[in-house]
Amino acid sequence: MNVEIETVESLARYLMLGGIVLFLIGGGAYLAAKFGLPLGRLPGDIRIEGENGSFYFPIATSILVSVVLTIILNLISRFIQK
Repeated sequence: MNVEIETVESLARYLMLGGIVLFLIGGGAYLAAKFGLPLGRLPGDIRIEGENGSFYFPIATSILVSVVLTIILNLISRFIQK
């Protein structure tokens, strides 16, 4: 019986953490749009539009977001380890 309760509590913690992370990502996207940052429209983002459809692949934006998140997570992990 205790194993089931611990599993549910663990799942609840992960769901709340996931919600917080999604909230922060949404807030960051909102602020980026509010301040006019051209995320999704950077040089290097691929956009092909045709008569029957379109294709969009944000390579430069993905690299930029990856670098920023890597720096932030490294700083957080260094503060946690100290």
